[in-house]
Amino acid sequence: MSIFSSFKTFRGGVHPPEFKELTRDQSFEIMPDPKRVILPLRQHIGKDAKPLVKKGVEVKAGEIIAESDGFISSPVFSPVNGKVISVGKETNSSGFPKEAIVIETNGSTDTQKLEKLEFSTVTGAEIIERVKHAGIVGQGGAAFPTFVKLTPNKDRIIDYIILNGCECEPYLTRDERLMLDRSHDVVSGLLLMMKALELKKGYIGVEDNKPEAIEALQKAAAPFSEIELAVVRTKYPQGAEKMLIKAVTGREVPPGKLPLDVGVVIQNIGTAVAVYDSVVKGEPQITASVTVSGLGLNNPKNLIVKVGTPLADVLEFCGGAKENAKRVIVGGPMMGFAQYDFSAPIMKATSGILVLTEDEINTHEQTPCLKCGMCVEVCPLNLIPTKLARYSQLDKTEEAENLGISVCMECGTCTYTCPANIPLVQWIRLGKQRVNQMNSEKKTA
Repeated sequence: MSIFSSFKTFRGGVHPPEFKELTRDQSFEIMPDPKRVILPLRQHIGKDAKPLVKKGVEVKAGEIIAESDGFISSPVFSPVNGKVISVGKETNSSGFPKEAIVIETNGSTDTQKLEKLEFSTVTGAEIIERVKHAGIVGQGGAAFPTFVKLTPNKDRIIDYIILNGCECEPYLTRDERLMLDRSHDVVSGLLLMMKALELKKGYIGVEDNKPEAIEALQKAAAPFSEIELAVVRTKYPQGAEKMLIKAVTGREVPPGKLPLDVGVVIQNIGTAVAVYDSVVKGEPQITASVTVSGLGLNNPKNLIVKVGTPLADVLEFCGGAKENAKRVIVGGPMMGFAQYDFSAPIMKATSGILVLTEDEINTHEQTPCLKCGMCVEVCPLNLIPTKLARYSQLDKTEEAENLGISVCMECGTCTYTCPANIPLVQWIRLGKQRVNQMNSEKKTA
């Protein structure tokens, strides 16, 4: 195992207050099962899973209740023992109702598992099949079915896999705790994915604001010369795929292309742990590792939570919100979604729940654009956010597409920096949806 420090950085970016001290020293607690769970049939990019159960059926924890439907799809397992009480549209943290299975728990904690596979003798094909069958999805945000990334097209030559341990979003310490508390499993998960991809080189990228995690990973990876620890500069959004690939390998992902196109696979720290658990322990993905934090919360924690647990239950377990709490966000403060319905469930890839006060959020009134150029200066992808947002406001979809709106990764640096308090990334997000709709209509015309 080797280590290198990279002082290479990217154009733009910001340094928001981190607030990681609220939870970074807290190991994971296991939250008890809730009274009911809500399990969306799509907790990932791709098609909904196909339900295998109906209302009134008794299910067991660890039992598959919805099977994958197509290549880019992922099965859903029951995280609890209980009875299915409905199959239909339910609220969701994205703000859009989704098809979901709702289960009322019965108090039993028994969990059935898959057959355990031997770490030293398991084959690459067996790893991919297990990851697929266990319903593992990426933990970095987009929740891409993990087995898809482990089976790239044969015309693409993959040279490296990078575990993304940057966790550059403020407040979130889930990945940092995994690197500290389960460093051996992080490294083992990386080795399993390297075997599945038939790779001889793997990296773990970590920002330099996590010295204890870096030390833990150094010890865990010391016996493995094929793993390199890449310590990169702390800067938001250093954890974005394109930024991390550039810092670690020097390769640039062109606009509109994927990491696979430059010979790299990116996976998250939590994904590596989930892969290890599915292969060695026979555990399907029925829990989520979640940071619950913010100055508006009574008891910030890092938790292991059953997938499908309502947000309200998690907040109650953490002592509830303080009187000065103003907003609840799922995810990080830069790219997360503000919540209006706390019955929305924890998903497989939920990384955090934040309860923020007025001091932590921007509540100032929006003013006209000052044409200061600050959003252009900080954009890591060299876009013109203010113009893209304006095109979106005016419903000029083709103009927005021509200016590169689809390239935007919605990191939020523009909104964070804007002195006029314009919700730039929200307008851009809407514009991207219109571009996708326009292109879909063109295909079907």
